[in-house]
Amino acid sequence: MNAIEIRNLSKSFRGMYALDGLNMTVPVGAIYGFIGENGSGKSTTEKLICGHLVADQGEIKLFGRDFTDPGIRVRVGALIENAGCFPGSSVYQNLMMQAINLNLENPDAEIRRVLKIVRMEDSASIKFKSCSLGMKQRIGIAMALLGEPALLILDEPINGLDTDGMRIMREILIDITKNYGCTVLISSHILGELEKIATHYGIIRQGKMIMEISASDMDKRSRVFVDLKTKDLKKTKSLLELKYKNVKEEKDYLRVYDVEEVDLIVKYLLENNDLIKEIKKNKIGLEEYYIELMSKKEDK
Repeated sequence: MNAIEIRNLSKSFRGMYALDGLNMTVPVGAIYGFIGENGSGKSTTEKLICGHLVADQGEIKLFGRDFTDPGIRVRVGALIENAGCFPGSSVYQNLMMQAINLNLENPDAEIRRVLKIVRMEDSASIKFKSCSLGMKQRIGIAMALLGEPALLILDEPINGLDTDGMRIMREILIDITKNYGCTVLISSHILGELEKIATHYGIIRQGKMIMEISASDMDKRSRVFVDLKTKDLKKTKSLLELKYKNVKEEKDYLRVYDVEEVDLIVKYLLENNDLIKEIKKNKIGLEEYYIELMSKKEDK
């Protein structure tokens, strides 16, 4: 069973399609990174899943059932845009208002539970307006986790966070899926951070899904390359091009694609009296993969 199944979903605003026949599959237990440029349809998709918008056509199923089913709706938590808290009220008071709104049986215990998950059990009495951006984002996630949802939908939760804030957010999201059995759909422009936690990706463009892929399959597809620096890059590039098909000069280094053995490059250059200052083997990351995919689509 999948947590989310979307088929042929379309939504237009004033005659312009934000989504145009979107298909999407999110496995249960996944951290699904939802990727696309501004205006590609990510937020519209999330709002449709949450019931904030009405689709022109298409089907949305959550855990095998229609997303409008009341028994399914209570299993969905979401943080879209911001937490919607009262600035002058404390963290605890804001969570209590939401707990009452959800008609939870033991709101105090549930608030303590979610505050512990988001690493804010010692911050319950702080007023919302006094919280940092990272804390506010975590409060929003705590609100979304009230009632133990099986699906959590997060729209750009790491944007604007500092390094420590992003680290804490990563830990929380991994914890939610591993220890609380929650599936997470997360959109973000910070692909380097998303790459550290996502198990699956969906890449959307102009309202259409152009690729869905697991993190493990993406890793298998990613091209291997070697970055190196020498004293004379132009000379080295000329030498390497005699032996390797794909050599590119970047700002202050050379990149050789589709190479498995670094030692062979080192040996080859030494034999030609070219000394290497620095060399390392790597794989194309999510951001480069995404840029490469987008450029191929534009070429067609």
